[in-house]
Amino acid sequence: MNSFLKVSFFLLVIVLAVFSCRPDENFITDSSASLEFSVDTLRFDTVFTELGSATRFFKVYNKNDQPIKISNIKIEGTNGAFFRMNVDGIPSNEQTEVEIRAQDSIYVFAEVTVDPDQPLSASPFVIEDYVIFETNGNQQRILLEAWGQNANYLPNQFSSGAIWSPCTSNNITWNDPKPYVIYGIMVLDNCTLTIPAGTQIYMHGGITQNDQLGIFNEGLIFVQAGGTLKMEGTLEEPIVIQGDRIEKEFEERAGQWSGIFIDNESKSNQIDWMVLKNSSLGVVVDSAANLIIRNSKIFNTTSVGLVGVHSTITAVNCLIHSNGGNAMQFIYGGEYRISYCTMASYGVDAAALSMSNGVCLDDFCEFAAGNDLNANFNNCIILGSRQDEIGLTDFNERTGAELNYSLKNCIVRVNDLTDETKEGSHPDFFSFCNPCINFNSGDAVFRDTDMDDYHLDTLSIAEGQAVPISGIDFDLDGVARGTEADIGCYEFVPK
Repeated sequence: MNSFLKVSFFLLVIVLAVFSCRPDENFITDSSASLEFSVDTLRFDTVFTELGSATRFFKVYNKNDQPIKISNIKIEGTNGAFFRMNVDGIPSNEQTEVEIRAQDSIYVFAEVTVDPDQPLSASPFVIEDYVIFETNGNQQRILLEAWGQNANYLPNQFSSGAIWSPCTSNNITWNDPKPYVIYGIMVLDNCTLTIPAGTQIYMHGGITQNDQLGIFNEGLIFVQAGGTLKMEGTLEEPIVIQGDRIEKEFEERAGQWSGIFIDNESKSNQIDWMVLKNSSLGVVVDSAANLIIRNSKIFNTTSVGLVGVHSTITAVNCLIHSNGGNAMQFIYGGEYRISYCTMASYGVDAAALSMSNGVCLDDFCEFAAGNDLNANFNNCIILGSRQDEIGLTDFNERTGAELNYSLKNCIVRVNDLTDETKEGSHPDFFSFCNPCINFNSGDAVFRDTDMDDYHLDTLSIAEGQAVPISGIDFDLDGVARGTEADIGCYEFVPK
């Protein structure tokens, strides 16, 4: 072999060696290097009415000047039972050591299969999972979102963060037997919405943002001054409103959606036989608005169950428990008539009932505003695990507003509230809570507070202690209230 051929052969070997092996140092190892994606959420826009599949894809970009190696790509959760993945032609729900050349991209295909006839526990309304990308110690996620049930999605499945109104006429009735899944903020701005017995409402909550409100937790029913909400449930067919995540791990998780907010001056709102759970707030009634709520349960909220802000509320046969804040809170005055209600606040540092006739206008409460508060409670149970389950704040000296309250035939738990040596105490409380039973440790009241069973215990001190109220003839379970009625939302019934 002549010298020219030898040199040429040697150079060819070098070239082949360079291009045939790509040592690890050629790949980006910097932890700040990241991938880019064509979408942040891959949505399957099919509402399945029968067993079926749909496929979508997104692209993964390496916009760096060096190749990058993705150590792991996988579908994160148990919903791999619904979703399947294909990365650049290779089908698998988990892949490792996936390479993307510099300034190049790969395709990720995802498929979902849904049977809408399965129960909600097996095929929920909104099926969500994530594709997780792990690169150089960093983790990036793409949300997979599909709809598994045939339902009324309002306004549609792509309305996360939207503010919208169903008011296409003066009177709207939701009479479709399919469940309603609500996205964004539903505003009743100029109509009466009637929700009939048996309606199932699922609120799609979660953190989102828009130009009007910035960042907020969606899943809100907002009733403006021109709107009215009428929920007409029955004992046999209550209206249930909750978050749309109904997998087992979300069954009792609070804060999944925002709640119901009745804005100032909204009139004639009525709620009968409703079950509301797993929200941030339960029901809020703002200034000069009114609400009648009967035979309803509000529980498992991260904050207050029922709030009145200088408003008018009548509540009958209601059970409010397992709230991160007060069960009931009435602030800045208002008119309140509460009968045969049970407020239970166990395991949280918040009183079952809080009332005030004013609000602070600055952080140090140097400035305040007030309105008269008139609150009457009859045959109610106001209990919890604290020594004081009633909190009273009187702004009279600063604002002149009156704090008027009356409790008759109620079971309460107070201690420091009546101690005149304590700041902010009300030593004359039992002049206004008369006749009342002040709970003592060891008194039997409920069956099992650990299991959130607020039916009356066999030896409950609530039995036979109520004074019957005309027109309230049945309890929350539909049990007749006799001439010797029991205090609270339930009559005692032997197991």
